[in-house]
Amino acid sequence: MLVRDAMTRDPASCTPETSLVEVARLMVAHDCGALPVIRDERERKPVGVITDRDLVVRAVAEDSDVRATTVNQVMSNSCVTIAPDAPIEECCRVMEAYQVRRILVVDEHGGLIGIVAQADLASAASDEDLATTIKEISQPSFATTGALAPLRPIEG
Repeated sequence: MLVRDAMTRDPASCTPETSLVEVARLMVAHDCGALPVIRDERERKPVGVITDRDLVVRAVAEDSDVRATTVNQVMSNSCVTIAPDAPIEECCRVMEAYQVRRILVVDEHGGLIGIVAQADLASAASDEDLATTIKEISQPSFATTGALAPLRPIEG
C-alpha cells in the first residue's frame, strides 16, 4: 500500500497570517485537530503545522488575545513531509523517527496534496506495524525529557 492510498486528500490548511479564531473554525468545520500551514494558496508549500494543542498551550494558556494572534505566533515551524508514492511502511518509519503524529504529503514540486495521521494508519498498516509505530511516536522526546530520542535509520 502507498501513502496516497491512506492519506486524506486536499486537507484544510491555513497561512501564517490566518487568525487563531479562523483556525479554530476550520478545525471544527473539518473535524480535525491539526492544520498544515502553507506559505500561500498558489504554491501550497508547507511551512509548518498548527494543532489544537498549540492553540491551547501557546495562546489560551498564555492569555493571548486569540482574535489578534496569528498562526505564525504559535505554530510549529517544522513539518515532516513524504511523497504520495512512498510505501506506507516508510511513512510509519518516518513518523517513528521524527516522533510525529501527522505527516504532510507533497507533490513533486513540494506542494501540499494530503496528510497522513495516526488514525489513517489504523486501516493501512498491519496490527503489529501499527502498534510499533504508535509506541515509537509516543516515546518521550527532547521537549519533555531534555534528551534526544534515538533516531532509527530509514530503510528502503
